[in-house]
Amino acid sequence: MFPARLSELHALRAFIDEFCEQGALGRQNCLRLHLVLEELFTNTVRHGHRGDSEAPVWVSLAATDGGRVALSYEDTAPPFNPYAQSAPDTAQALRTPGGRGVVLLQRLSLAPDYAYLFGRNCIRLALD
Repeated sequence: MFPARLSELHALRAFIDEFCEQGALGRQNCLRLHLVLEELFTNTVRHGHRGDSEAPVWVSLAATDGGRVALSYEDTAPPFNPYAQSAPDTAQALRTPGGRGVVLLQRLSLAPDYAYLFGRNCIRLALD
């Protein structure tokens, strides 16, 4: 669990690095995991809570037999499903502010699942 504060990014990165080391994940998988989790976390803080907050963010990671990473991410920000909208054109998203995170999540996520349950955004996905 991490408080929804940008200053917690260092702790989140250390958590990811430890998971990558223990799971003997390759560099590419570890970089993808960093990208996805940092995007989710910064969006929770900046857009969900509109700034630093003591609200909790829960992150759990598991290595699967097939070499994938199963990720579970939950926050208490207002409901937002990053998979509900169709992904904008990648080139367009890179030229304009906003929307990059949605493209990133949709392009890197395998078997994404979203639900808003008991006041929490619950995102489950896998990374190859």
